[in-house]
Amino acid sequence: MDKVSKETRSYNMSQIKCKDTKPEIIVRSYLFSKGLRFRKNDKRYPGTPDIVLPKYNTIVFINGCFWHLHEGCKYAKMPKSNVDYWKKKLYRNKERDEANIKLLKSMGWNVITVWECQLKKDKKEKTLENLYIKITSEK
Repeated sequence: MDKVSKETRSYNMSQIKCKDTKPEIIVRSYLFSKGLRFRKNDKRYPGTPDIVLPKYNTIVFINGCFWHLHEGCKYAKMPKSNVDYWKKKLYRNKERDEANIKLLKSMGWNVITVWECQLKKDKKEKTLENLYIKITSEK
C-alpha cells in the first residue's frame, strides 16, 4: 500500500524533470568553469545525450541511479508497490541506455556515464576532476 494519496503521488511524479536536473547542472557548471564548451541535450544523437563535446569527440550522460538502475547502488532500489510496472519500466530504460551507448561508440564517440551517487557531497570533487581528465585526455 502506498503511503501517500494518489493525488500526492501524481503531483510528486509530475515534478520529476528529464533535463536540467541538479546533477546535470553541477556537471555542466564545472565543465564550463574549466573552459570546456558543449552542446546540451542534443537530439541529433541516440539517447539525447546530456552533454556533447564535439571538440573532444565525447558524450556524457548524467544518470539518476534509480531511473537507470545503477548496479550495486543503494539509491537504485526497486519500489515495493506496483512491482511489475516498475520492473518493466526500469529494465527497459537500462536496455535502451546500453543500446544507445553501443550505437554511439560504433559512431566513434567516447561515452562517459556519470551517476547521481557520484555527485554526492563526499565524492563530487573527485568525480568532477576525474571527468575533466577523462574528457581532455581522450582528444
